[in-house]
Amino acid sequence: MVELLRTTDPVLLSFVESLLRGAGLGVLVFDTHTSILEGSIGAIPRRLMVADDELADARILLDDAGIDYDRRIRS
Repeated sequence: MVELLRTTDPVLLSFVESLLRGAGLGVLVFDTHTSILEGSIGAIPRRLMVADDELADARILLDDAGIDYDRRIRS
């Protein structure tokens, strides 16, 4: 698995997850429970993971949807 996107934006995360699942790609969201436990301050981003061999397809889908998959939370 490789990280495709890291964000504290639950709407963006949900949209990207739905987009990828709709295209038949396997998706896992890491850090969901930790993010929920810390409250609503948005300090802990969630990571959207895809299989190594599906990374290129996932990036193409995000490019086509106008989503910057290189968006990262900087600390």
